[in-house]
Amino acid sequence: MSHTNRFAGGHTDDLMSFLADSPTPYHAVASAARMLEKAGFRRVEETDAWDAAAGGRYLLRGGALVAWYVPEGAEPATPYRIVGAHTDSPNLRVKPLPDTGAGGWRQIAVEIYGGTLLNTWLDRDLGVAGRLSLRDGTTRLVSVDRPLLRVPQLAIHLDRQVNDGLKLDRQQHMTPIWGLGTPAEGDLIRFLIAEGGLGTTGGIDAQGGISYEDVTGWDLMVHSVEPPAYLGRERELMAGPRLDNLVSVHAGAAALVAASEDRELRHIPVLAAFDHEENGSQSDTGADGPLLGSVLERSVFARGGGYEDRARAYAGTVCLSSDTGHAVHPNYTERHDPGHRPMPNGGPILKLNVNQRYATDGTGRSIFAAACEKAEVPWQHFVSNNGIPCGTTIGPITAARHGITTVDIGIAILSMHSARELCGSADPHLLASALTAFLTD
Repeated sequence: MSHTNRFAGGHTDDLMSFLADSPTPYHAVASAARMLEKAGFRRVEETDAWDAAAGGRYLLRGGALVAWYVPEGAEPATPYRIVGAHTDSPNLRVKPLPDTGAGGWRQIAVEIYGGTLLNTWLDRDLGVAGRLSLRDGTTRLVSVDRPLLRVPQLAIHLDRQVNDGLKLDRQQHMTPIWGLGTPAEGDLIRFLIAEGGLGTTGGIDAQGGISYEDVTGWDLMVHSVEPPAYLGRERELMAGPRLDNLVSVHAGAAALVAASEDRELRHIPVLAAFDHEENGSQSDTGADGPLLGSVLERSVFARGGGYEDRARAYAGTVCLSSDTGHAVHPNYTERHDPGHRPMPNGGPILKLNVNQRYATDGTGRSIFAAACEKAEVPWQHFVSNNGIPCGTTIGPITAARHGITTVDIGIAILSMHSARELCGSADPHLLASALTAFLTD
């Protein structure tokens, strides 16, 4: 544990608890909200009028969170410093009619969400979590965090060529089992109500209990129940689910809390954690939706500003779009650019792509370098191999939609989009330190 203690203190331990408590985007924003509330942030509703008082605020919309801190003396044209991230991860999501089965097995029908590494979900103990939508218009979070489902792989005796290339049919081969017998409509939802401690014999009661008849919709997904863990000779690595991109959500929340303690801020620090990045960000809770712009504008207007103040505030605003990137894979070094090979525990990475798959330019590089220098943390460059298409982030969307300077950064990981990913155990703390320096500079 010496490596972790020297560089990360308790930050990575806290991240591991955050990951375990956040099996879905809805749980992730609830976990981040708890961090903010402990620091004195208060929740605001989009339907309420906002005031100009100093202090921390946050709002939740589904699987998205936007939080900000208004320092004393903030003017209508005071610019923002934004940490952008996303709360969703590739996984298997429950279909509207989930109860299915074949051959005497009870199964749960799922869709494939995002660019999932399908084979990583095979033969893994899975739980179910998400939210239930009720007849009265409210929602309830639910999580069954114990071995419940499994996507069983076909035995090698029945597929002798499997080690020459595994081919999974997304419809036929990815349906989890969760018992024996004949499936019946309502099985899964009734089970979740009972297992999650939400049940009652009647309707919605004073203690918040619900019945199956109260549930009119759901957004549910499966997750690996194996807890995060340190790896390596000196525990210098950490494996866990949803590092892409809850490591940035957690680091951003920690940085915002730290920034709220700075009484000499000349800008407004913001955390914007969006949903649906893994499938294009086009939703009311995604980065390509109006949520961030609405919050920033309303904050300007609450301080007595108008269009001119909004334009001036945006002109001075900078966003660090924080998302994971690729560490050099020792078994596939040829897939990486030979001159840019970020490693775990080498510090945050600056992500660049001249075709604007990342939003970083030379000015952004200087901003990021200054933050890392202030935080006294090392940093690295990431550029894709020219022969392999480059991924993208919320960075270019944020820059184009709002016209603000945006820089793409993150930490280097292995097994991206697996059910279980791998990072350096020091890097989450180094990232949070750089983000704190950026928000307080």
